[in-house]
Amino acid sequence: MAKDPPVSPWRVVAVQAAVGVLLAAVTWLVGGQSGWAWSMLYGSAAVVVPGALMARGMTSRLTSMNAGVSAVSFMLWEFGKIVVSVAMLALAPKVVPDLSWPALLVALIVCIKVYWVALAWRGRPKKLNENES
Repeated sequence: MAKDPPVSPWRVVAVQAAVGVLLAAVTWLVGGQSGWAWSMLYGSAAVVVPGALMARGMTSRLTSMNAGVSAVSFMLWEFGKIVVSVAMLALAPKVVPDLSWPALLVALIVCIKVYWVALAWRGRPKKLNENES
């Protein structure tokens, strides 16, 4: 564990949120179309909100009780994450004025891809002390 420290799920969610806000801001500043910017912001939220829900569930005391409880808890939180994501996407046309599905999907995909770069955030592996080996 000391060699490969885990990445905090909260850090991943925070970076996803920052990327989503940045995408929306750049879209609004460059394109000047608020519908696209709101669509990108909502697409990002469709990743960030369920991700935050999952992070909250997986960092609770209950999930660290034992391996069996942890596995079941993970599956339940993952199911909840999927349900919230699908519900948010289904509500998008009612929530976002001038919805642009391509803009929403671009932001959604980019924010999802933040997980793939999470391994680079681990930092350098810590050297084990001679006494610890």
